[in-house]
Amino acid sequence: MSIRLICSDIDGTLLQYGKKELESEIFEQIRELHRRGILFCPASGRQYTSLRKLFAPVADCCVFLCENGGVIYKDEQCIAKNPMPRALAEEIANDLWTRSDGQGEVMLSGQNTAYLMERGLGMLKRIQFVGNNYQIIHDPSEVPEEITKVSVYLHESVESYTERFVPRWKEANCAVAGPYWIDTTFANKGIGVRSICKTLDIDLADVMAFGDNYNDVSMLDIVGVPYIMDGAAAPLREKYPNHTPRPEDVLREFLKQN
Repeated sequence: MSIRLICSDIDGTLLQYGKKELESEIFEQIRELHRRGILFCPASGRQYTSLRKLFAPVADCCVFLCENGGVIYKDEQCIAKNPMPRALAEEIANDLWTRSDGQGEVMLSGQNTAYLMERGLGMLKRIQFVGNNYQIIHDPSEVPEEITKVSVYLHESVESYTERFVPRWKEANCAVAGPYWIDTTFANKGIGVRSICKTLDIDLADVMAFGDNYNDVSMLDIVGVPYIMDGAAAPLREKYPNHTPRPEDVLREFLKQN
């Protein structure tokens, strides 16, 4: 096995919740990996604009897995896209909106724009915080392009709504994506990683990946070297033997030994 691609979830893994900028060490590590012919892949539910801003100093050294695998970018070009069936995406959006007891706000993701159905509960501020392109809408039918992901933002916590939505929309890979988000998509991070590997002729066994949440499982399950964060839920820590508090710690040792 020879590592050729390193994928990392962002929020809760490489970037702690509430922080806006990455530590400088990861940029140095990504540059060194690139010099050695190893590609780095931010793998996130965020859109491309947000990810590219976050990784601006090393963007040319990265391939970007955006919208949980719904959109893949390399060299500023979309190289793969996995949209949802339109009717299903609209049905899910309406369900998340109406069955969240007035406590949920809905985001529909296009290729590089977030379409927001908001109630003033904080979603808009979070989208502005991460630097997404966005547009306010009042109905899912107003989205003028293919939809790659539908999410509900629950401003108090996802806990009270996980059982309500995750089993119901299993066909759309419904999963908890953080303390406040539940996502649905016809892609997932595993599908995104497979798309990247197929396009770039990389064996899945030659991929290392880092994650901290249930929406990372599809990615962690297929790569040769999966790592789970120390702060992940207990079932995830039990599932994967490799644990770390920070991806940078693992990458530092990897670069020393290789």
